[in-house]
Amino acid sequence: MFWGLSSALDLYQEYIKAFKLPDDDKADAEEQPAALNILICGGADPRHVIRTLAKRYTHGCKPKLNFYLLDGCAEIMARNMLLLGLALEPPESFSLVCKAHLFMDIYGNSLLRPSSHHYMAAKARTLLRIICTEDVRQNVVPMLNIDALKYKERDGLETAFTFWQPKEQAFEIQRFWEQRVRALLGPRYDHREGAFDWDLSMTLKDREAQQICSQEYRYWRETGVAFVFPEYEHCKPNKTLAAGLVRNGRNFVHRGYVGDIQTGPFCGFGLRSSEERMHNSVHGENDYRATDVTERNLLELFHELQTQSVYEHDKTLSRRYGSTKLLMTPLLSHNESDVTESQQCYNKPWIPVPDVQIHFVSSMDILDMQKGCSRWDDHFDIAFMAYNYFSFLSKEFFRALHEKALFIMETKLLTVERKEQVKKFESNVKDILKEAGLRPCINYQAINAKNMFLKYKKTLGGDGDAEDKFSDEDNDTNEEEANELGLYITEIEESQPEDIQIKQQIEVREGDAETECNDALAQD
Repeated sequence: MFWGLSSALDLYQEYIKAFKLPDDDKADAEEQPAALNILICGGADPRHVIRTLAKRYTHGCKPKLNFYLLDGCAEIMARNMLLLGLALEPPESFSLVCKAHLFMDIYGNSLLRPSSHHYMAAKARTLLRIICTEDVRQNVVPMLNIDALKYKERDGLETAFTFWQPKEQAFEIQRFWEQRVRALLGPRYDHREGAFDWDLSMTLKDREAQQICSQEYRYWRETGVAFVFPEYEHCKPNKTLAAGLVRNGRNFVHRGYVGDIQTGPFCGFGLRSSEERMHNSVHGENDYRATDVTERNLLELFHELQTQSVYEHDKTLSRRYGSTKLLMTPLLSHNESDVTESQQCYNKPWIPVPDVQIHFVSSMDILDMQKGCSRWDDHFDIAFMAYNYFSFLSKEFFRALHEKALFIMETKLLTVERKEQVKKFESNVKDILKEAGLRPCINYQAINAKNMFLKYKKTLGGDGDAEDKFSDEDNDTNEEEANELGLYITEIEESQPEDIQIKQQIEVREGDAETECNDALAQD
C-alpha cells in the first residue's frame, strides 16, 4: 500500500521503445508527440515519476509531460508529496548521501532517525501551506496541481500533515506491526523466522528478488525497519505509514498500519542496478544488500535531477554488507517532546523541471474511468496500473487511452502468493487486454519468462485477435531475459539426446548380461 512491488520505470523510454520512435532532435515533428499524458493508478509511491524526470536529460526529444497520480486515500497522496518534495529538494539543503539516506528512511522504515523525523514534521508544515495557499504553491512548486481533488480529499491532506507533527498524537507503529504479523502467521508466530526464510528463499528469490539478503529481510519482517546502516539508530515513529485518519476532537482516529508486511520496500529501487558488480553473488550470498543497491540507485537519480548529467558512482560509498551479519541493537523508545517549532524550515523552491506538470487526481475518478466516462475519453498516452487495482480494469477503461497509447500492468510476481495464482492473474489480465484490442509489446509466448510487468499498446484500428508479429530484436530481448533468469532451455534440449543414448547403452548392456546368465544356467 505504501510502496510498489515493481522496479521504477522511465515511462517515456518505455513509450518510445514500444512504438519504435526516434529519440533525437532531428526527428520529424509528426513522429514525436508534443505532449504526453501519463496516468499512474495505484503507484503507491512516486518511483516512476522520479526516474522519468531524472532520465529526461538523456532523451534528445523532450515532450511536455503531464503526470496524473491516482491513489486510494489522502494519506498516500500526502506521502507522495513528501517524497517528491524530498527528491526535488534544492542541493544546498542536503548532500547527495544525506538526501538518499533520508529518502530511504521515510520511504521504507517504520521507525525513523531523529533527523528524519524532524524533516518529516518541518516539510509537512510547508506542504500544508502549499495546498492551502495558491501564492505559496506558485512560488515553491508551480509544477504541482491539486485542482482535481475534492474538498474532502484536501481536508484529508490537511489532516495527514497535521498528524505528522510531533506533539499531536503518538503513533505506536511497533505495536501495530506486531499485531499484523501475529494475525498473518497465527500459530506459526513462535516459529516466524522459519516462515520468513521460506517466503524469501523459496518464493521471492525465485521471482527476480535475488538481491534481497536474508538478514535485512528477516529484520524488516520482524520490526518494519528495512534500510539499516550501522551508524544510525531508529527510534521515532514513521507517521507517514498511518492510514484512515479521522479527526476526533483534538486527537485522531486511524486504522493503524495496513500496508505490506510480506515483500518489503526493496522492489522499487533495490533489485536492479546499472553496475553489474552490485549483483555479484558467491554460493547464494550477495556481496551487496538490496539496501546498498537502493542507496546507489537513489544517488544516481538525485544527482541527475540536480545536475542533468551522467552520474559516476564512488565505489567507496557502497559497503559490502551482503554476507555480513550486522549486530542489531534493541530498538530505542521514542520521545517526541524534543522537537520544537523552531527547527529548520524546508520551504525553498523545488528543483525546477521544465515542461512537467504533476496532477493529483481524485480517487473517485477511477470509477468514472471504469465506466468509460466521456470526460476522460482519448486522454492518456501512457497508463500504469498496480496489480491491486485490477478489479477496476474493464473494456470501457481503455476508452481513456489515446489511439496510440502504452498500457503497463504490474503483475503479482513479487508477492508471496502461489505460482498458480500469479499465472492465473496474468492470464486474466491478458484476456481483458486482448478483448479490448491491445497488443503485446514483446512476445510473451516465446519463452516461459517471469514477468514483473505486462506491456501492451493500443494502436489505431488495433485488433487483439489479430496475429502478433515481433521482430528479431524482440526475440533477442526475450532470450537475454531468459538467460538472466537461468532458463537455459537450449542447453537442456541439446543435452537430452546424449542422456537418452547413454540410457539406451546401459539397457543393452543389462540385456546382454541377463542373456549370458540365462545361457550359463541352461548349460548347468
